[in-house]
Amino acid sequence: MRLSHQVHYGICGVFDLAYNGHGLPVQVRVVSERQAIPARYLEQIFQRLRRARLVASKRGPGGGYTLARPGAEITLRDIVEAVEGPLAETLRPPPPEPEDTGYRPSFLWPMLAERFGAVLEEVTVDDLVRDAIRRSVRRAVPHEQMWHI
Repeated sequence: MRLSHQVHYGICGVFDLAYNGHGLPVQVRVVSERQAIPARYLEQIFQRLRRARLVASKRGPGGGYTLARPGAEITLRDIVEAVEGPLAETLRPPPPEPEDTGYRPSFLWPMLAERFGAVLEEVTVDDLVRDAIRRSVRRAVPHEQMWHI
């Protein structure tokens, strides 16, 4: 089974916010550069993630995207389904779906969706961040705040 580019990019984008965002809004352009994802494409994916309430956006100077809730509460399944739709729909045979003759293993697709979903629910964004730290994945340094009096 292969995950789409959109799902890969969605996971990388959410991971980047959690790992490199330091709780501050991050512009899509910055995430795009770090993750080597086309910015326009990533913006479309982030809109889906925003509608699913996985990320939040802030407009204006200093704006960008942040996680909408703690990384421990966002699973890979949340991201996959925000980008692609429900797993039961994603994993069913492509249209046109032939008439069930009684000889096909039609039970397989819902079973796969259930099992794959269970695996994706076990991994949170915080799990990815911990693994990235353990594996010494390069991390962006937060910009120092400048105070003007």
